[in-house]
Amino acid sequence: MTEPLIELRGVSKSFGSNKVLDRVDLTIHQGEALGIIGPSGTGKSTILRVIAGLLAVDEGEIYVRGVRRTGLIEDAADSVGIGMVFQQAALFDSLTVEENVGFLLYQNSKIARSRIRQLVNTKLEMVGLPGIGELYPSELSGGMRKRVSFARAIMSNPESDQQGPELLLYDEPTAGLDPIASTVIEDLIRHLQCSQGVCSTYAIVTHQDSTIRRTADRVIFLYQGRVQWQGTVDEIDSTDHPLIRQFMSGSVHGPIQVVG
Repeated sequence: MTEPLIELRGVSKSFGSNKVLDRVDLTIHQGEALGIIGPSGTGKSTILRVIAGLLAVDEGEIYVRGVRRTGLIEDAADSVGIGMVFQQAALFDSLTVEENVGFLLYQNSKIARSRIRQLVNTKLEMVGLPGIGELYPSELSGGMRKRVSFARAIMSNPESDQQGPELLLYDEPTAGLDPIASTVIEDLIRHLQCSQGVCSTYAIVTHQDSTIRRTADRVIFLYQGRVQWQGTVDEIDSTDHPLIRQFMSGSVHGPIQVVG
């Protein structure tokens, strides 16, 4: 097995008295599509923020290509570029689509605006949204806003030695979408993985059955702050693990405690 892009060793994180992650071990390898599933409030989004370097851990170690990370993303540049797609798209309402997608370059480069506009148009075409750069987020559907956030996540600085992210993190990318819009997003996630010059590795947090099955190859199941099960997508249907059986069936009866 090759060295992981990302490795979490014994990572713990608490918010007040609530221990969200409890000595979690996790690896993400080059070219992998990792699904992170489990009941609400079990630390799935927290793991993404830890991997992205947006959140400090209380205990444990994080390794990026075998090198231990110290501090957060702003403290030192990782050897692996990481892009993140947030659950609610997290676009700036006062900026146009072009300004949202090109935000990194407009703020942190000396590239001419005309060149940035070309780069933005290329990314928008990749997510199936050509010619919408002058629109504002309020003029887009939910599915379109998600795709714009994808374009922003894969944007790279051509003046940098690092050509785009090597790892994409998706936090509930199909949440709140109808089944057809969800299928469009699921197809896009796989399309970006296979596209030349775009990130081939990702981790995705989701509750949606179709998204789990259509976007993930390997799955880990989080519950009570720990990885309780992991396996391939095909093994979801064959395992007798009681947590998986209850979660995938949506039953209120079983070892998963139903709040309220």
